[in-house]
Amino acid sequence: MNADATSKPVAYKDEAFLDSDDARPLRILAEYLGPLHAFCRERVRDTIVFFGSARITDSGPLGRYYTEARELARLVTIWSMSLPTGSKRYVVCSGGGPGIMEAANRGAADAGGRTIGLNIGLPHEQRPNPYITPELSFEFHYFFMRKLWFAHLARALVVFPGGFGTLDELMEVLTLAQTQKLARRIPVLLYGSAYWSEIINFDALVRHETISAEDLSLFEYADDPHTALGLLQAGIDEEPEQDQEQPAMARSRTAKG
Repeated sequence: MNADATSKPVAYKDEAFLDSDDARPLRILAEYLGPLHAFCRERVRDTIVFFGSARITDSGPLGRYYTEARELARLVTIWSMSLPTGSKRYVVCSGGGPGIMEAANRGAADAGGRTIGLNIGLPHEQRPNPYITPELSFEFHYFFMRKLWFAHLARALVVFPGGFGTLDELMEVLTLAQTQKLARRIPVLLYGSAYWSEIINFDALVRHETISAEDLSLFEYADDPHTALGLLQAGIDEEPEQDQEQPAMARSRTAKG
């Protein structure tokens, strides 16, 4: 037998092949199956997702939002852990980086709870923060696969002030809700009404008939952690616990499967 043939790795262990353009579908699939395996192992099925700027610090001009995101995540985690045995457990999930993401993970850790970080490799700003539960820390290359995991497990969304990335993530979920691509209602809280009212004129969208007036009911505003917690508790639809090994995936209300 040729020595070169015996030394060549099988395709799924061939790093040169796995890094090639031809193997891109495998890399995309891995960013679905890898987190799925971990969430099944850790029995995570429901998350409360925090979005917001990576640039906000506790000592910066928008520092109150860092402090309040941390406090809200702490309150959410305490509430989640107080639920009766067998009830849903809502795990705080963020994009895994600094700023508001760090504040959310940090607040959940303050309460002694588990917390998820869906990090993505970027040239600047984005490095995993130290407050993520190690077993629930993930690294993504593809934005769309990361956003899939934000939406798949989300039972609610809290959106703090942010820039392009935060707006992209917010509009993704609002579009899914508007077009009934989610089987269950996901409460969306825009935290910091003054900020959001300044940067997005939703009423103008209605006036120009690019959205419907009823689309404004897809989200609510909150301006303090305790009010936000109350809105989350009231807005999350309780579902019976299902005895299943893998996370329940939200289905479209406009399709049969």
